[in-house]
Amino acid sequence: MTDAFEINFDGIVGPTHNYAGLSPGNIASEKHAKTISNPKQAALQGLAKMKFLHDLGIKQAVLPPHPRPDLAMLRQLGFAGDDAEVLRRAQHDEPRLLAAACSASAMWTANAATVSPSADTADKRVHFTPANLITQFHRSLEAPITAAILKAIFPPGDLFSHHNPLPAAEAYADEGAANHMRLCDRYGKAGVEIFVYGRSAERNVTRFPARQTFDASTAIARRHQLNPDRIVLARQSPTAIDAGVFHNDVVAVSNENVLLCHRDAYVDGDKVISEIRQKFKTELFIFAAEEDELSLADAVQTYIFNSQIITHADATMSLIAPIECRDHAGVQRFLHRVLAGNSPIQKIHYVDVRQSMNNGGGPACLRLRVVLTKAQLQMIPPGVMFNEKLYDRLTTWINRHYRDSLSLNDLADVTLLNESRVALEELMQLLGIGQL
Repeated sequence: MTDAFEINFDGIVGPTHNYAGLSPGNIASEKHAKTISNPKQAALQGLAKMKFLHDLGIKQAVLPPHPRPDLAMLRQLGFAGDDAEVLRRAQHDEPRLLAAACSASAMWTANAATVSPSADTADKRVHFTPANLITQFHRSLEAPITAAILKAIFPPGDLFSHHNPLPAAEAYADEGAANHMRLCDRYGKAGVEIFVYGRSAERNVTRFPARQTFDASTAIARRHQLNPDRIVLARQSPTAIDAGVFHNDVVAVSNENVLLCHRDAYVDGDKVISEIRQKFKTELFIFAAEEDELSLADAVQTYIFNSQIITHADATMSLIAPIECRDHAGVQRFLHRVLAGNSPIQKIHYVDVRQSMNNGGGPACLRLRVVLTKAQLQMIPPGVMFNEKLYDRLTTWINRHYRDSLSLNDLADVTLLNESRVALEELMQLLGIGQL
């Protein structure tokens, strides 16, 4: 347990957190479109989840929100004038474009990048590929800032290898770690990396967009120098995508030698599971929910598979699930089977991240998992590592700078822009990683 650690790098929810409904195929996002959001509550809920895991003994760190609104993008698309005029014109002419410029979607750091630990890579460095996120315009704006943040926290060199995002082309649409899983005996030992894709290069013909491509997944596996005998390529079921499974982490979650998924998550699901077992070789616990036990629709509604599985110091595991799962009969049937299944998972904890859930992101969406050795961990700027002091300082910072109510009309308020700039400048000093 001490040769390497898995650190959750959670995204701090940004001050422009809103419900614009920009994400087709994300049922929660579409359902809550144009409702009033609460950025302060959203940020505090995310912070409370971090503290809960920290108190359980799990290593936590934070990633800052991106600068929003993105006025450079709006000016690039032809909106001229001072800041206030740019915002006013965008709201009048292209309100959806303004919403994209204000999106706080970088909070879901599971989409930030695909990360392969040094135990899996040929050159024994940790490899990072920021996701290009080109399927959704508002998310495609994130890649340059994400790359800069990752380089600031994980200094390029002998320990960390940083790749550019994949080409911004249809064939290489990449959604990051939300479509990537890793199984291993222990975090520091070589594992099996599972890449989940929705389509090949051609456009999908399902009801909702299939975001990750086969070509993107194979390219990342190559550039991360992974052993071909230790990777699995699994295709998402079109039925699952059309049920609202826009990312694999809506329907599957893994940790060390445990995998929870829905039976209908993949095309030829039994074959996928068989390949995983064959390549993993040692003891593996797989629990696949059956449709008559827990429907795909209920899995999407509750986000049970967007839970986090964590490993404690005694090698037992806990499941960190959204509070929406606590009273759902189908979820409880499935979890009862998991707890009774002689697996390392022995406890279930429920957390309230409802502001995030309303936009389609549960506990797992809010964190990027990075496995680091002790030597690698020592290279991380200490200011981003979560502790009681940082918790107190972030709580104070959020209460000072965040609004407790935000409508889509508020996005054109230049005061919100100025508030966000001041808040982010202060945060970057607080974290000690410089300005973006």
